[in-house]
Amino acid sequence: MTEEFTVVPVAHVVGGRVEPTDDYWGGTRSLIRIDPEQFTAGSVVGLEAFSHIEVVFRFHLTDPTDLHPEPRRPRDNPDWPAGGTFAHRNMRRVNWLGVSRCRLLKVDGLDLHVEALDAVDGTPVLDIKPWFTAMGPQGEVREPAWPSEMLADYYANPRE
Repeated sequence: MTEEFTVVPVAHVVGGRVEPTDDYWGGTRSLIRIDPEQFTAGSVVGLEAFSHIEVVFRFHLTDPTDLHPEPRRPRDNPDWPAGGTFAHRNMRRVNWLGVSRCRLLKVDGLDLHVEALDAVDGTPVLDIKPWFTAMGPQGEVREPAWPSEMLADYYANPRE
């Protein structure tokens, strides 16, 4: 079942945060700079009509020895239940892939101005897709209480 493939970044995050943190991504502004060696301005035609984009990226700062396939508690909080790798959305993943939805503020050539992208300066971007409401969850969404508790401040503005 093992299959390997090569993925080449299409862009990189410029600006915003320099270190990943657990919370307070609200108001964080950065650029997604699309690689001009691979793409022309034609690659973003029509993107400005969308308010949000979905970004697939690589957790490039992850320590490769910090993978924990065994169940663990989110943020090591004893009040929350242990879950396996696929019950978490963090950077401790075999392929180090992250997915984020953020607000698209402006398209300026091959620079996408975004807000609340939870990826740091220098992050390799593997794909960019416009957010289609129709592609969101279908039917009733079910989740335990702990993600809402854990993420209460995730998109809050940074404390001053």
